[in-house]
Amino acid sequence: MVTSSVAERAYGAATRSVLAALERNLVPDAVTRRLTRLLLASRLRQGYLPSAPLQLRSLLEFVHSLGEMPIAIETDKAKSQHYELPTAFFKLVLGRNLKYSSCYFTDGSSTLEDAEVAMMQLYCERAKLQDGQSILDVGCGWGSLSLYIAKKYRNCSVTGICNSTTQKAFIEEQCRENELSNVEIIVADISKFEMERSFDRIISIEMFEHMKNYKSLLKKISTWMKEDSLLFVHLFCHKTFPYLFEDDRAYFDHEGHIAEEAHQQWMERDWMVAEDEGVECSEREWEDVTEVMQVEVVKMAGMEAVEVEMEEVEVKVVKDSNDDDWITRYFFSGGTMPSANLLLYFQEDVSVVNHWLISGTHYARTSEEWLKRMDKSITSIRPIFEKTYGKESATKWIAYWRTFFIAVAELFGYNNGDEWMVAHYLFRKK
Repeated sequence: MVTSSVAERAYGAATRSVLAALERNLVPDAVTRRLTRLLLASRLRQGYLPSAPLQLRSLLEFVHSLGEMPIAIETDKAKSQHYELPTAFFKLVLGRNLKYSSCYFTDGSSTLEDAEVAMMQLYCERAKLQDGQSILDVGCGWGSLSLYIAKKYRNCSVTGICNSTTQKAFIEEQCRENELSNVEIIVADISKFEMERSFDRIISIEMFEHMKNYKSLLKKISTWMKEDSLLFVHLFCHKTFPYLFEDDRAYFDHEGHIAEEAHQQWMERDWMVAEDEGVECSEREWEDVTEVMQVEVVKMAGMEAVEVEMEEVEVKVVKDSNDDDWITRYFFSGGTMPSANLLLYFQEDVSVVNHWLISGTHYARTSEEWLKRMDKSITSIRPIFEKTYGKESATKWIAYWRTFFIAVAELFGYNNGDEWMVAHYLFRKK
């Protein structure tokens, strides 16, 4: 008899089939959520090690590996994944402040706008902001926090660094509409940007996740800090272990077929895991389970009418997506999932003053709200996507963005928000 752990692994093949249907927007949300949770469970099995010493050794190896990398990689690709869409899309999906990061729901009745403001107010409190200070917002996005600070503290001078001329134009338009003269926006790649100025407070919201070499990054940022400056960092994380978002396209040849060597590695890996878990099954049983799971997921998705040969599906999906690398490929190239304590290992130039954790349920609810707004505005969004991605690809990208919001919600909502979450750090200059 094949055990449930083997059956779960057979979902891998089913997932690839579902992703092919995803492009046609044929996969029900319930299926997407179920498969996402399965992939998250798999990630947890990989991340949690049998003992505390092994867990610590793995963390330290990760820390050392980051030191061998540049500050950031694939910056152009990461930029295009989120910012090639016009601001009009994000106005329809995000809250009024266009805060493209976790919000903070203080009670069950909070609206998304309430939660945006609540989180930004929390930033101000934890960063110890005061009127009259000079503020640097590193990775300011559409300026939600820069504009909030500029309005709240009229005597502060706020400098924001973003990586998009579209974002800069939007923020400057908001400054004109709100008669704000205390905001300056710089378009730059933070990994390469240098300047001689220094600030009283530096704030970074969900920018570190796009970086790699935190030692070099924090050293750079420390040069922009005055002697009594504070650095506040908000990042999403896993509570115990870090990992990289990696795209495994190297496993495939130029036609999208699995390379024979890689295929053999995958087979050996699956059998090794099965043996480690005390699972006994024949190759025929394994194939039977895979086939059954594919059929079941297809039935769940209501895809019986999709006239696509399985061989065609496999070739197309293998070329375009490899299970949980889908998020990496389309939305988070070059990304890092820090652990909650990761930045504590990079205190050569800064020293931690305080450290907080926020339940992942806040981010889960944030993303659910984005999804609701996208669905509500889908007729307005479609022409935006047709113009951006091409008319023939609009349906695919509508499905992709919806799936992205679902995946974010499921990630941070997993285990009631106690696996993936948000961390806040406060550092002083050494």
